[in-house]
Amino acid sequence: MFNIGVSRDGIKLGDSMGLNSLDKAEGVNWEYLADSNKELRPDQVDQYDALVLFGSRVTKATLQGVERLAVIARLGVGYDTVDVDACTESGVILTITPDGVRRGVASSAVTFILSLSHNLIALHNLTRSGGWGQQRDSSGFGIDGRTLGLIGLGNIGQEIVKLIKPHGMKIIAHDPYVSKDVADDMDVSLTDLGTLMSTSDFVCVCCALTPETLGVVDESKFKLMKKDSYFINVARGPIVDQKALTDILTRGAIRGAGLDVFEKEPIDADDPLLKLDNVIVTPHSVCLTDTCARAIGSSALRSTLAVRDGDEPQYIVNKEVLSSAITQAKLRSFRDQN
Repeated sequence: MFNIGVSRDGIKLGDSMGLNSLDKAEGVNWEYLADSNKELRPDQVDQYDALVLFGSRVTKATLQGVERLAVIARLGVGYDTVDVDACTESGVILTITPDGVRRGVASSAVTFILSLSHNLIALHNLTRSGGWGQQRDSSGFGIDGRTLGLIGLGNIGQEIVKLIKPHGMKIIAHDPYVSKDVADDMDVSLTDLGTLMSTSDFVCVCCALTPETLGVVDESKFKLMKKDSYFINVARGPIVDQKALTDILTRGAIRGAGLDVFEKEPIDADDPLLKLDNVIVTPHSVCLTDTCARAIGSSALRSTLAVRDGDEPQYIVNKEVLSSAITQAKLRSFRDQN
């Protein structure tokens, strides 16, 4: 029997992600993990062949002495909650679901752009409070002909380009891993980060959190932004110096921000960022529509069932693990059982 464990923080989304389809999968037994602790322990995972995880952390200690586990399917594209080196050392394949979140996260970024552009929150509050005649004091900031700067032009960034193009924006991007030919095909101009920050009307962070991107948008970068510009982050909070961002928003040095992610999550209820009227904040879940949930669930299950069949799954983070004798022995064992 191929045993799959699902982290308990996914219980509310389990049905919408289609996890119940595993009930019909041949040779599969699945269940939610017994505990909901943030960092998983070896005794929680050593009975499973596969894990499907939301926010649960997997550390070197988690995998200590764990021999059976063959794959961790991380829901979403971020994997900063998982010790990749420890997975590779233990012969555990780590997968993500870029195909599942691509449209959802990209449409979230566009939602922030349009909501900020049209001053949606202020107008909503104005109407509710009876301030109908004051609407002209809360006029918006049209995006046609404005410049959108994308920090990251990968999976999510390219989908944002596709969705925002009909709105007539000029798009520039900073991504050292994307070729000029790829950018040219999308009519996107590649540039350095400083130029992007100083010339964009909307700056959107949509890159992965890596050692290279940790804190890359710092105080010096924020000082380059135009006074009438907006900042959006749909990637990971630690990419941004949150204190510096709070400072420029408090001073009105930029128009506003749309944030789905924060340096510390959940963000403290008394954080000064939450007291600002020029910021739209959401709890790292604005992309989670029913269609997005189905897509990420389907992607994660394809990965786990591929391993059950002894095959290599898609979207592997630690591809070097495939050359591991431990990993190959696990895959052969699954093939022999089929």
